[in-house]
This record gives sequence, C-alpha cells and structure tokens, in this order.
Amino acid sequence: MISNATFGTLKAMYHTFGCKLNFAETSTVARMMAEEGICRVSAGEKPDIIVVNTCSVTELADKKCRQTIRSFHRRYPDAAIIVTGCYAQLKPADVAGLEGVEIVAGNDKKGELTNFLRQWVADRRRQCNVEATADLRTFTPSCSRGDRTRYFLKVQDGCDYWCTYCTIPAARGRSRSGTVESIVAQAREAAACGAKEIVITGVNIGDFGKRTMLADGTLHRGEKETFFDLIRRLDQVDGIERYRISSIEPNLLTDEIIEFCAGSRAFMPHFHIPLQSGSDEVLRLMHRHYDTSLFRHKIERVKELMPHAFIGVDLIVGARGETDDEFNRSRDFVESLPITRLHIFPYSERPGTKALDIAHCVPQEVKHRRVNEMLHVSERKMQQFASSFTGTVRPVLLERGKPGHPMSGFTDNYLRVSVEAPANLDNTIVNAKLLSVITTEMGDSHMLAELVPTPVS
Repeated sequence: MISNATFGTLKAMYHTFGCKLNFAETSTVARMMAEEGICRVSAGEKPDIIVVNTCSVTELADKKCRQTIRSFHRRYPDAAIIVTGCYAQLKPADVAGLEGVEIVAGNDKKGELTNFLRQWVADRRRQCNVEATADLRTFTPSCSRGDRTRYFLKVQDGCDYWCTYCTIPAARGRSRSGTVESIVAQAREAAACGAKEIVITGVNIGDFGKRTMLADGTLHRGEKETFFDLIRRLDQVDGIERYRISSIEPNLLTDEIIEFCAGSRAFMPHFHIPLQSGSDEVLRLMHRHYDTSLFRHKIERVKELMPHAFIGVDLIVGARGETDDEFNRSRDFVESLPITRLHIFPYSERPGTKALDIAHCVPQEVKHRRVNEMLHVSERKMQQFASSFTGTVRPVLLERGKPGHPMSGFTDNYLRVSVEAPANLDNTIVNAKLLSVITTEMGDSHMLAELVPTPVS
C-alpha cells in the first residue's frame, strides 16, 4: 500500500461511469493530478491510485459501480481507491464500506481530490468528504479533452426539476452555472491547445444562468445570463470549428436557439433531446415539463431548418403507470417523428423517488419485451437516416484509430465514419464520401468512407 513513494511519484488509473459530464470531470481530475506529478499508468503497470467516478442513474448503475470497485481491489490490492460521483454522493456510507476504498468524495469535491489524497498519503486515514446535497453551492469548471479529439466543456451542474423517476437532483444539487465570460475563456484555452470540436455538457444545460456562481463560490449578482447568450458568444471563439450540445430539455430548447444553430458558424446539425415517453399521461406522471405536442414542434422545427440534422432521443420504457395502451401510444408517437436514434432505458426503481407512489408497476418480462420493440424502432430509424447519406460528401473530423485500423471520426451531423487516411490527419476536418452503412450484431451503425481530394487552387 503506497509505502515509500512520494506524492509526486504516484501513478493513477481512472475509470468513469455515466454521462459526458462525468467524463469531462474525470479528465479535469486527471489533469489536476498530472500537475502534481501524478502520472497516468501505462499499459501493464500497476496503479498506486484508482479514481472511480460513479453514476447512480439506475439501480443497475449502482450495482456496476460496486462490482467494478470490488474488481479493482481484487486485481490491485495495494492501490488506494478514490470514489467520487453520484453514487458516492447518494450513498457515501455504502461506498466507504467497500474494501480498498480510502477516499470518498462528493460531487462538489472533485476539484479537491489532490488535497484529499495528499492528506491521506500523510496520515493513511480513511476519508469521507461528502456534504448534504442541499448544501452543494459551488460550480467546479471543467474543460477537458476526452480520449480522442473532442473537448468536453462543462457549463452547468445540478437540476431543479425533480422528475418523479430521477435521483439526479439529489446527487447533483440545485441548478447552477459559471459566467458566460469564464466559460468562453475556457473555450479559448481549448482552442489554443488545438481543439477543433467542443461538446457542451451539464446536467440541465438549458437552465444555464438560473444561478450563476463566481469562482469564489459566491452568487453572481449581475445581469442574468441565458444559454442563448452563451452559445452566441461561444460561436465567436476563433479556432473552434464545431460545437455540439450534448443534451437539452425540449421545453428549454427555444425556437430562438434552434434558429441560431441553423445559421451559426460552428454549431453542428446535431441535437440530443430527452423525450422519456411518447404518452402524455406518462409524461404527466413523470412530472415532465412538456407534452408530446411541444416535443413534436421542436423536432419538426429542427428538421425544417436543418433537414440533415441527427436527432438523438432518450426514452424510458416500462415506467410506473405505463399500461399497454400508454406504451402503444409512446411507440406510435416515436414512430411518427423524424428522429435518428433512441437511447432506451428500462425504468429502474429508485428509493426515495415519487414514482414509487404510482400504483401500476410494469412486470420485468413486459418491460424487457417493450425495450426490444423500441430497439427495433431505433435500429430501423438509424439505418434509414444513415443510408440516406450514401454517396454524399460530408466534412469529417478525423480521429486516429487503433494500430492496424483505419481512421474514424464523425460527420457534421454525427454519423460515425471509418476511412483510410494518413495518421497526420488526426484532429483534421476533411471531406469524405460516404460509401455504405455497416451495422454490427449489437445494432450499432457506422459508415465506410473515402477521402475526397482537396482541389488545388
């Protein structure tokens, strides 16, 4: 157990569960550790520290976190395990009781992990640094490169919605964000580091500006800022050629935002919009902030202004209150929409949520059957969307592939592409002709493509 090593000679491994926001925050933690001299382990090396950034969106997510932590301890019994994220925030005692866990840190404490670790190295005392969620006030900025070319820019944290099925407000606290100026400054720094594409992340990013926090943790008292203000300013940052909005609630995706993205310099024709159910009755039981009429309007407005747009949609299947009739309404509604792909989640019971007060509970086997039905809908829509671009030329941001494999990347409208290209084109936007759609046994699709030579002027 980290015997004579000094703080700056430790080696760390990182493991992240859950959303893009978690991945952004893990990258920031890794950068902070590196600034203290703590290097990431190389292949075949044993870590001194393992940082696990957890998710708690479902009971299955909790279970996977526990299993992974136990597996790490069995594999690396001498490593100190640090656990943070939503599962650590919601169930700190459970996490602290797992073998090998030396530090537990709440969601607002990720920026302090190096301090906690330094203290642990000094005294070898287990720590549990978790505040009550109601006391979460700080906004910890994050703009970090993922494993490939894209940067993830955290603009907002927390949620005030309290949907009946969800524990995220209890794990992340109230909605809060940084200032437009501070976030634009991070985008400029990313551009200076060579970033071409930034994914805008958060818990409920359309709520940006509801509570604006300054760097010292105090509330900003100046003029109220909005998500629309933010994206207009980000669009002006030199060097960033692409922005993607990771996920935005339909009631917060204003027509003004859609129209701006359609005519902007750098915002891509790509949206991720949570629906959760295509039944108005189930939406009411979920305490969602819209109905199917509003959702349809948003989708149709996007497609009207950006016909080539990729639209991903979150959907919960088998929620309490979803009778056979309500499921059929949900499926028919989804079928009728010009969307690209569904991200399908079987409903998971979460202790402490108001959904448990809803009487009708969907049996597990029925839930499983409904998930499969929706998966077929999603696969068919994805296939139709991708096939419609066969033979067309689209811009692709290339990412270096694994040794022996072709380069890959995404088109402007988020089609995954594989293309033979020289390695020096990594993190470069090129024109590629889309040749054919390849669908894996898991139902995932990508397109084979070839480079289109750039005309000599």
